[in-house]
Amino acid sequence: MKSCFTMESKILAHNEKAALYSKLLQSVQEQQEKLQSRTEKVDEVLKEAESCLAALEADAGWYGCEAGCSGEMAGGKSLERELASIKAQEEELQRELLALEIKNEQMLTRMSQLKEEEKYYQELLEKCSFAEWDMTEWSEKQAVFSFLYESVELTVVFGPPIDGDEFGEDPSRMIVSLNFESLLDEEAAPPSSCLVLKLIFQFIESQGCWQEKYPTLYHLPQVLHNLSSVVSHCKTLGEEIEFLERWGGKFSLLETELSDTRVKLLFSSSVAFAKFELTLSLSANYPSAPLPFTVHRRIGNIGEEEVSAVLSKVPVGHHYLRRIVSSIHQCLLQAPR
Repeated sequence: MKSCFTMESKILAHNEKAALYSKLLQSVQEQQEKLQSRTEKVDEVLKEAESCLAALEADAGWYGCEAGCSGEMAGGKSLERELASIKAQEEELQRELLALEIKNEQMLTRMSQLKEEEKYYQELLEKCSFAEWDMTEWSEKQAVFSFLYESVELTVVFGPPIDGDEFGEDPSRMIVSLNFESLLDEEAAPPSSCLVLKLIFQFIESQGCWQEKYPTLYHLPQVLHNLSSVVSHCKTLGEEIEFLERWGGKFSLLETELSDTRVKLLFSSSVAFAKFELTLSLSANYPSAPLPFTVHRRIGNIGEEEVSAVLSKVPVGHHYLRRIVSSIHQCLLQAPR
């Protein structure tokens, strides 16, 4: 828990740094724009001065008057001095502009580094933020934790307190048993909730004897973390299924059907002149591994080979199921095949 707060603090600090550098970058860009404007004005003055010199030289040749020419030449020399001064100012402005551009690049690089650091800490925080449990009881003999809107209950039974441990919280205190129980009313619950619960208990059963793997109170945080991680992923899967049931039509998804731990997706597209079923087998390690699947073609030329080619390009990870459906829609159902 402390590490989570520490990482949150670091993320906040990085966000503040990013905001500060953003303001500095904006200030530099404003200065750069001002210098650019001044440079443009200097260029205009230079052009005007050069035009004046050309006019003076033309006037001097036209009138052919020595006195007039000497006066005009004196004015020309004055303009030349002014021109030299303006050129010196322009060079100075160019140097300042170059320095600001270098500073601008440095700030952009630093902001990019801060964004990468923020992303890194955010990922760490997400890994440690699977707090999907609530403690409903803690007594001398046992502790009770609930998961997933109180649909899963974990009861941890403790062994006898160790001598000198007044509060029964010595990390070396033995755990006698860890018992998991489903509290979900499966008859009233939606199919997606039943599926999620099956996957959670699939994971629980796959771990064998929990008491042997986590024999003391010291191991209890690891129990809560491991189970919370699975609960979090399965809960997200349930939300994805509910999303597809509601909005599947946008992805040419005609029907979403659940059976045990399988989800059958019926795609239909008049544009692609295709209709087929995709059945995906889900497991508790979702979404960290590709999903086994079968395809049943009904209409058109889209079959297992075409679907397999699309699924092979969809990386595992967050919202894996939704991205599978979206990729099939985009790659296979937008045009005739």
